Amino acid sequence: MLVVGHIGKAHGIRGEVLVTVRTDEPERRFVPGAVFTTTSGTLTLEALRWHQGRIIAQFSGVPDRNAAEELRGTELQVDSSSLVAPTDPDEFHDHQLVGLRVVSLDGEELGSVARIDHAPSSDLLVLDKSGGGTALIPFVAAMVPTVDLAGGRVIVDLPPGLLDL
Repeated sequence: MLVVGHIGKAHGIRGEVLVTVRTDEPERRFVPGAVFTTTSGTLTLEALRWHQGRIIAQFSGVPDRNAAEELRGTELQVDSSSLVAPTDPDEFHDHQLVGLRVVSLDGEELGSVARIDHAPSSDLLVLDKSGGGTALIPFVAAMVPTVDLAGGRVIVDLPPGLLDL
């Protein structure tokens, strides 16, 4: 499953919610009638409009503010098998990266990718370190020069001390 959106606070009194988009193709994912999987079932998008870079959405079966507030924090997911692979060789879906081994330029095993955090300035690889604990690696070309999907690894070039933070 691929997370494409995150429901925030209720908007107004008619059951609308703010949705933060987590996909590069919101115009394909967020259309009336789209069905999203959540941890508690499915949600069908009835209507939407854009407001300051986020979607104000109305879902079926959410008639008022109280019902909308219950959705706060819900992740909207789609089946990744239904997605078209990215055409840009430097673009990846989160599910393609999760689980890959993380290796330094000299071949040292550092751990594996636990998840991707989408921060405002850049995406972050969340590393489950081999020795225990986690670390955040900015997913930028300077620090992640190679993603080898076929080899099941991500090669990183990290500044000294980054994994100690």
